Amino acid sequence: MQLVVARIGRAHGIKGEVTVEVRTDEPELRLGPGAVLATDPAGLGPLTIETGRVHSGRLLLRFEGVKDRTGAEALRNTLLIAEIDPEELPEGEDEYYDHQLMDLDVVTVDGTEVGRITEISHLPSQDLFIVERPDGSEVMIPFVEEIVVEIDLEEQKAVIAPPPGLIDDQAARDEVADGHSASSRDES
Repeated sequence: MQLVVARIGRAHGIKGEVTVEVRTDEPELRLGPGAVLATDPAGLGPLTIETGRVHSGRLLLRFEGVKDRTGAEALRNTLLIAEIDPEELPEGEDEYYDHQLMDLDVVTVDGTEVGRITEISHLPSQDLFIVERPDGSEVMIPFVEEIVVEIDLEEQKAVIAPPPGLIDDQAARDEVADGHSASSRDES
């Protein structure tokens, strides 16, 4: 199974190093020297990591055969893809690979069907589940423990405890209609 582990950013310096946007919780395992990674687009790879280091909070990589800034710039926006065993699990107890979460049914703690996870969006502050509802609309669910209270891979479901308005905006509309919106103010 293939797993996207990083996206190559801009060139750094003149000796072929590039910045990378890490997309794995295990960069030391997936992005270490000697790792051979497939690429998207495929014609640019495979790439073998020669060196890696952290500079100003960013991971910098140099690949075998890429010796100058021009070669590094040619790799910009390329996805780095690691081959993993589909049975392999992340090290942390509450960690999951995207492929494990895709297509899980999403239900509330009281059993109400919300939909099915169709995409996972990795944002700087948190990850989001993109959930397709039965009517075809989508809802975004923050993947935080206060909201996603259980992931049951055997039952193929994610159980959520959504705050008011997250999946049903009717409560928010009722609040506004009643004049009790948090953003309204009394003008005297």
